[in-house]
Amino acid sequence: MKPPAAWVPQRQDIIWIDCNPQAGREMRDVHPFLVLSPGNFNERTSLVIGLPMSTATYNADNPFAVVAGLAGGRNSGKTSYVLCHQPKSFDWGVREASPHPMKRLSDVAFAEVCRVVNQIIAVG
Repeated sequence: MKPPAAWVPQRQDIIWIDCNPQAGREMRDVHPFLVLSPGNFNERTSLVIGLPMSTATYNADNPFAVVAGLAGGRNSGKTSYVLCHQPKSFDWGVREASPHPMKRLSDVAFAEVCRVVNQIIAVG
């Protein structure tokens, strides 16, 4: 489903994005993606900065993965994790990003994501 032309990803949104091409241990294919960058940046640059999400069960023991809640779509009922150790920047327009059924990460989970990311890259 293609989003309306006026749609722009906003900070804290969960979107679908195609991670291909990939290399090494990077995620590949279409995955949910948590948006960290603000909407005005995303609109002006056509880029989005954020974190990939996964339902892989081995992330339950990953100290850099934050529980996002239950996934929707084909992984409905599985726990979804935000992978804080894999920040990425993508051209969301060219990659035809679209809204994810989870829509937006909760404020509590988003604050935890920011805390974990800050432990890794110490921006603030």
